[in-house]
Amino acid sequence: METMLIDIEHLTLKRDKHILKDINWQVRRGEHWAMLGMNGAGKTALLNVICGYEFPTKGTVRVLGETFGHYPWQELRKKIGWVSFSFSEKMHDQLQNIGLEVVLSGKFASIGLHEYPADEDMAKAKGIMNDLGVGYLEKQPYAHMSQGEKQRMLIGRALMAEPDILLLDEPCNGLDFFAKAQLLHTVEQLAERRETTIIYVTHQVDEILPVFKQTLLIRNGEVFDVGRTDELLTSEKLSEFCRAPVRMQHKNGHYSLEVEEQQ
Repeated sequence: METMLIDIEHLTLKRDKHILKDINWQVRRGEHWAMLGMNGAGKTALLNVICGYEFPTKGTVRVLGETFGHYPWQELRKKIGWVSFSFSEKMHDQLQNIGLEVVLSGKFASIGLHEYPADEDMAKAKGIMNDLGVGYLEKQPYAHMSQGEKQRMLIGRALMAEPDILLLDEPCNGLDFFAKAQLLHTVEQLAERRETTIIYVTHQVDEILPVFKQTLLIRNGEVFDVGRTDELLTSEKLSEFCRAPVRMQHKNGHYSLEVEEQQ
């Protein structure tokens, strides 16, 4: 029987109101997923449950073959890399650290580098930086990097721990059009070169790259639909999802959305 990297059954998360409701989702090893939803749809809440930062009210959550509540989740977190725009704001302690030190800190899951790394770790970090196209930032202070460069550094930091799953939580937020294009190119190459399963979370259709063959549509804390990306990102499906008429265009593997005038 195939082991799922993520296996969620009837997940409900409730505080004063339902944040997530009856979520069912399975991710197999080797798949790359997009998770698409509007602001406030529950995307980050779902990531929080997967990483064990939120406790589900109901349902079963299995990650890397282990069931939530029956395994020390802090151990599983070491196998999950999470990169988000908001996390970059927590990096104040690393502002004066150079790029190589930022990436190396991922080995120890720390904010900052608190022990001298081994030569093999240094070589690994440099290799990751070169793969991500930021080798030139090896000696650059984190504080002096652009936002796009910082995001790629944080991806490198996550990769130092050799995660089975890499969560990219709206990584293009705050980026200009050029930095966004650079980051998306980096993500595409990463998906093609490495075995790490990537889950790309976004509220922008144009960020869903050809490497993301599967998509989860989430709306108001519920799974609206799930399946093949090319079957979900259609004008008909997205009009229903957005509750407004939209026209989807698909050219050279890339998607764009246009809102149609309502009659």
